[in-house]
Amino acid sequence: MTHLRATLVVVGHGMVAHRFVQAAIERGLTETHDIVVLGEEPRPAYDRVALTSFFAADSPDELSLLPEGEYADPRVRLVLDAAVTEIDRPGRAVTYVSPTPRPSLDPPHEPLTGPGEVHTLGYDVLVLATGAAPFVPPVAGRDKDGCFVYRTIEDLEAIRTASRDATSGIVIGGGLLGLEAANALVQLGLDTHVVEMAPRLMPVQLDPAAGATLVRHVEQLGVNVHAGVLTEAITGNDFVTGLRLRPAGTEEGHETETIDAQVVVFSAGIRPRDALARECGLDVASRGGILVDEQCRSSDEHVFAIGECAAPGGTMYGLVAPGYAMAEVVVDTLLDGPGTFDGADMSTKLKLLGVDVATFGDAFATTDGALELVFSDAVAGIYKKLVVSEPDPANGSYRLLGGILVGDASAYGVLRPLVSSGIALPANPEELILPAGRGGVKLGMTDEAQVCSCNDVSKGDILVAVRDEGCEDVKSVRACTRAGSTCGSCVNVVKNIIEEHFASVGKVVDKGLCEHFPLSRQELFDIVAVHGYRRFDDIVEAHGTGRGCDVCKPAIASILASQFNGHVLDRDNRQLQDTNDAYLANIQRNGTYSVVPRIPGGEITPDKLIVIGEVARDFSLYTKITGGQRIDLFGARMEELPAIWRRLVDAGFESGHAYGKSLRTVKSCVGSTWCRFGVQDSVGLAITLEQRYRGLRSPHKLKGGVSGCARECAEARGKDFGVIATEKGWNLYVGGNGGAVPAHARLLAGDLDTETLVSYLDRFLMYYVRTADRLQRTVGWVDQLDGGLDRVREVVVDDALGLGAELEAEMDRHVGSYFDEWKATLEDPEKLGRFVSFVNAPDTPDPSISFTEERGQIRPAEPGVPVVLATTIPVGAPAGTGGLR
Repeated sequence: MTHLRATLVVVGHGMVAHRFVQAAIERGLTETHDIVVLGEEPRPAYDRVALTSFFAADSPDELSLLPEGEYADPRVRLVLDAAVTEIDRPGRAVTYVSPTPRPSLDPPHEPLTGPGEVHTLGYDVLVLATGAAPFVPPVAGRDKDGCFVYRTIEDLEAIRTASRDATSGIVIGGGLLGLEAANALVQLGLDTHVVEMAPRLMPVQLDPAAGATLVRHVEQLGVNVHAGVLTEAITGNDFVTGLRLRPAGTEEGHETETIDAQVVVFSAGIRPRDALARECGLDVASRGGILVDEQCRSSDEHVFAIGECAAPGGTMYGLVAPGYAMAEVVVDTLLDGPGTFDGADMSTKLKLLGVDVATFGDAFATTDGALELVFSDAVAGIYKKLVVSEPDPANGSYRLLGGILVGDASAYGVLRPLVSSGIALPANPEELILPAGRGGVKLGMTDEAQVCSCNDVSKGDILVAVRDEGCEDVKSVRACTRAGSTCGSCVNVVKNIIEEHFASVGKVVDKGLCEHFPLSRQELFDIVAVHGYRRFDDIVEAHGTGRGCDVCKPAIASILASQFNGHVLDRDNRQLQDTNDAYLANIQRNGTYSVVPRIPGGEITPDKLIVIGEVARDFSLYTKITGGQRIDLFGARMEELPAIWRRLVDAGFESGHAYGKSLRTVKSCVGSTWCRFGVQDSVGLAITLEQRYRGLRSPHKLKGGVSGCARECAEARGKDFGVIATEKGWNLYVGGNGGAVPAHARLLAGDLDTETLVSYLDRFLMYYVRTADRLQRTVGWVDQLDGGLDRVREVVVDDALGLGAELEAEMDRHVGSYFDEWKATLEDPEKLGRFVSFVNAPDTPDPSISFTEERGQIRPAEPGVPVVLATTIPVGAPAGTGGLR
């Protein structure tokens, strides 16, 4: 007997559509259905939640949720660049157009048919996942060149291109998406303004006091906030030159203010993309969105809608978690399951411009009889509010109704489940938001506590995976539950739950560095310090097994370098180094290396700039100014490195340690020397700190910053340590981080004189070097310590362990034993012998390396692209160091 397979068509391929296809494959829907996904964008689904991290990514593919470009199940076909233009409900078919492929994408995803062709595709089941579109208010001038929306990778690419010739940018909208867009403009180096009609930022989620706290955080990053204003017009002729504002509530003709800008980004909310549904006669909600029932089925029984285009019960949900829930419900329905979508918890925890923000439950105390408990610390930038019920007449207990957390949202995972559980709170509920040293208490997470809000994974779900499914680490739990697979912010919590469970059942939690060492990095650090080991072989013989691996060897090499500051290429240790340390340069994707000389504090003389230019010209190197105020020289062949170093060292440069897990840069603004707002010499301090901590090997890379005033032009609070000038001295912030998961550095101590600042930094850095895990940045280390930042403050500022003098002495030893690794290598013939492409033909360059030209500079050649060949004999280079270009 033959069973005909049904055809299921999905319109859209965003995050929610991708989740639907994943669930359909995992739960067996493809056993009975062929699935065709029509994606309008030229690339597969990607992580819009982390869209701002696009600017820090090497490629858009780093955001991809489907990096392979297709699903492993052959019964699922993905068609990209496919714009659906019509739904024929009576005929159960969709019409789509396949436009011209976009060859600039890497890798290219060719449509299945020719460019511009119209196609009809029949369906048995249709799932609409068309998402939402940015709302652009009817502002005069909104069509000028320089106006953008913030929704797709293509939008961000356009914003980046426009920002190259711009100095200032404006975001219209101060909500969640608006602050993400502002973060993007900050990353692009623009003087950034946020314009919001409401009297505060995030008016839908935050009350006035929380909004004010967020504004202080945002303005410290150099973002200018204009709240309570209306956008009257975008100025300029064909191109944007600025934005004209007037106070909210005033009539046209009222006195206005103009902000100069060349880039304007609209982020004033979203609207459901329901045009296809309207045109084919499906019911839509009064405020937009496709009306669906509890199974997410539309007014046509064969058509479902999920995600932002859907309006269950007339309500549109603009977060990814409700969309994921709808996707699961539709799969369940098609499998004849009982799943229903009964609404969604709109509680959310976010990191906006590095600031933790969380809201949950009845955050605005709209429940009858609701009471508010507030803790506010303006100095630390922390605001916490709990909304509780009236006391129960029977026993006097309170129930948690909701809350708001700004600046410190670490309690969110514990507090949010208390709202739905109805559990009685402690007799003094304020203890839940007070700091530990001021009467606060720490509650354990209940099994109902949500750990991963993106994928609705509770602590109980994780424990089931560990107890019943045999999961023993974060990777296996992620595969089993999806916890941590979307934004990644819950990974540390997942790790802690796993370890706490194993400890509770008496199972030894393996914290060993790798299979060759049962000891943690901290334990190995202490062993080396006590026994004075200087060779890996001695350490593994006494405390490990085997010959080591690419995990333990670089980690122990780093420990030895931290304690004894020997050359990483010394005979006993050079085989321990990873590829970058092994050649004192960063290897690139085509096998060449980049050279990054140190430029302390970003200050450089014209003569030294000329030397860098001459070296780049003579060796045909690609040059790029970095965000750390240095100049990268790319495209150096291995055998050319010594000759390049010689030219740089002779001119007074030294290694910038861009290749090592060590201090990279201490970024600075111009400070009081030049800036009319500066209150301290930020350049001088940045140079002092960079020269003091240069070469310090650590568990992970270290970055610092010094700003000369509260305008924070050096972005110091996005660094592992940041210093911001005050009228009385310096504020010291620690535990910041940029990159894909940014974190705001937190205040450790304020109004310090320079001597005290340096002593605190010495202690902080050596405490981190001693106790952090392998490849753990300072933000994760601080959060993992029992007591967090308070514990760091006890050790560093209060000297609670009596280690202050010892930690400072260790740093003094490092400073006193510092040497430049490039110069030391040039002076050692044995070390120089490593720098050849072929041992048996040391003067022969690697013929597999080739380049092409782009924008007047070299770049690695791609397959099928013409190669630029040039024989270069660098000026002053020894014979045989020229290369084939």
